Amino acid sequence: MKEFQLCGLGNAIVDIFLEVSDDEFAALGFERGTMRLVDHAEQRRLLERFHGRDPRLVSGGSVANSVIACSQLGGRGAFIGCVGDDRYGLFYKTEFDELDIDVGNPVIVGEPTGTCVSIVTPDAERTMRTCLAVSSHLAAKHVDGERIRNSEWLFVEGYVLANPDTGQGAVREAVRLAKAHGTKVALTCSEAFIVEVFGDAFRAALAQTDLLFCNASEAKAVTGAADAATAFQKLRDVVPAAVVTDGPNGAYIRFGGQEAHVPAFPCEPKDLTGAGDMLAGAFLYGVTHDVAPARAARAGNFLAMKVITQVGARLHHGTKEYWEQALAAA
Repeated sequence: MKEFQLCGLGNAIVDIFLEVSDDEFAALGFERGTMRLVDHAEQRRLLERFHGRDPRLVSGGSVANSVIACSQLGGRGAFIGCVGDDRYGLFYKTEFDELDIDVGNPVIVGEPTGTCVSIVTPDAERTMRTCLAVSSHLAAKHVDGERIRNSEWLFVEGYVLANPDTGQGAVREAVRLAKAHGTKVALTCSEAFIVEVFGDAFRAALAQTDLLFCNASEAKAVTGAADAATAFQKLRDVVPAAVVTDGPNGAYIRFGGQEAHVPAFPCEPKDLTGAGDMLAGAFLYGVTHDVAPARAARAGNFLAMKVITQVGARLHHGTKEYWEQALAAA
């Protein structure tokens, strides 16, 4: 039995939630519902416009959210990423310590922490401005072989591959260590553009992967298929196991020699962010705790539904109870 069920490798981002009026949003001149990458100076100017507000802070990043989900369910998690020595980096490290997730010493002195300002308008729409800052400095030298060796699964965030000079080296080193120590490798595409723009690095990682997580558009980018179901079938020749999510159409699962289509739970979504992160974390928790793959995916879908009916990329309470409720009904 290894110390950790799951060790994530990804961008460490602090989400900063700002609730604004329609008039305040109009004054920003942003296109509603968009996500844009910005530099640190632009992010600072945006936050200064709302000086005096008390924004809600939530530690995150895609794979970090999955590790948090696994931990909330009772799994033992670790995470490899970089934060700065500012207030956001301190918040990130403290919150992960409170969640009992081993992040080692992620602080890079003299650098700003990655942040995503989520501007929430009265219609529940989120408009995001993301500054990767020091999170994008994650490189091979930051990869902790001990935590990978002591983990059942390494979960790699596709976004990290978007940094050819640093991130791609971090992924190569992490996967190398995983293979050397018998740690299984899971990979998430993150977005279709990762496959399309950084295809060589992505496919090199995929060739070493035991389990791929992707949504319909990402699965189509990987396989060239026209729809999620066909892409899922084509992935049989690409990767040993796969989870392909298709929004309200549910998810396709192939794991441990079993295949299944798991329906979604109908709901009125408020914020679609984080659904895939939750499903991945819950699924990995399930399969490391002797839950059958289809049941783990079904329960993961239920938790994903709970995530998207609130604002924010993860649940802050009730995660374990929802999981047990879903398993009891499966």
